[in-house]
Amino acid sequence: MKINRISVYHKALPLKDPYWLSGGRLKFEVLDATFIKLETDSGLVGWGEGTPWGHTYVPAHGPGIRAGLETLSTAIIGQDPRKLDLVERAMDSCLPGHLYVKQPVDMACWDILGQSCDLSISDLLGGKRDTGTPAASSVSSGEPDYMMGIINAYRDRGYVAHSAKVGGSDTAKDIERIRHIESNKRDGEIILYDVNRAWTRREASIVMNSVADLGVTFEQPGETLDDIAQIRNVTTSPISVDESLVTLQDATRVAREGLADVFGIKLNRVGGLTKARRMRDVALAHGIQMFIMATGGSVMADTEAAHLAQSIPDAFIKACWSCQDMLTVDIAPGSGPRCIDGFITVDDTPGLGVVPDEALLGDPVAVYQ
Repeated sequence: MKINRISVYHKALPLKDPYWLSGGRLKFEVLDATFIKLETDSGLVGWGEGTPWGHTYVPAHGPGIRAGLETLSTAIIGQDPRKLDLVERAMDSCLPGHLYVKQPVDMACWDILGQSCDLSISDLLGGKRDTGTPAASSVSSGEPDYMMGIINAYRDRGYVAHSAKVGGSDTAKDIERIRHIESNKRDGEIILYDVNRAWTRREASIVMNSVADLGVTFEQPGETLDDIAQIRNVTTSPISVDESLVTLQDATRVAREGLADVFGIKLNRVGGLTKARRMRDVALAHGIQMFIMATGGSVMADTEAAHLAQSIPDAFIKACWSCQDMLTVDIAPGSGPRCIDGFITVDDTPGLGVVPDEALLGDPVAVYQ
């Protein structure tokens, strides 16, 4: 089996509401999504999606995916998509770095492999749990009552996991936000306080030590792993890393040096499932829990994350972000898992289990063959 055609689609995915990160430092309203269709000489077709969270969040650029795919196309055409490691090596040799460009290709290859084996991706990853994964909301930064309003709206839909965005130079406001949300937390809820690298080391120590009595978990309270290491030395709150978790080397350093208690694995950032499954195994070997997430995107991106999440034992999986509920458009009506009563669950459909409506994607912006 060989890949003989790559079609690339560009789609804007508007958010239902403006979204603020890092205490209002960054604002997002529309996501720039790239969808790819891999066709093979056997007739099997695989789909992938790459959707960075805007252009200013991390080094990942929507138009950069489409530019990178032009470069990668010569390395991808003629590959057997079922031989995931060979495809990975071909892409890494052709275009070093740029992991966010390679993730949608990797997703489409896993889709084809699953179809060819008559297995879901989660079963290919080692076998899925029968139960689904708590779907995590993403709570835009703002005044405490505003943030609680978002959480309450998600609660009405059954959500039990929430990623509340904090961070910024106003440490008193962040302390107020955290204490207000925690005072209204329900039994059994999972709340992660996501700083998105916005704090300096000083600000992190002020906030985290001020709320240490609450036992809450902070995600990415500093810019780099070196910052995380220093913050770890002067605070006692549990720490999750995501923006600094990019490569397998990052994962092994975090595990070896005890820098964090939780991995936030974002598939577009790390280059796709082939690389992410290695991070999963490092986490499992070191007793590190995980949040699994897309960086953003449609039901396709959510489904890829849900497959990895459902391959993780209950004791180690915290939640899986569901971005599809934040969008005004649905590119795959009636296809793929949806968040039901606060959980997202993949079934036994071979491959990814989502097929977009090509009419909703429009005409390809590029075709390589």
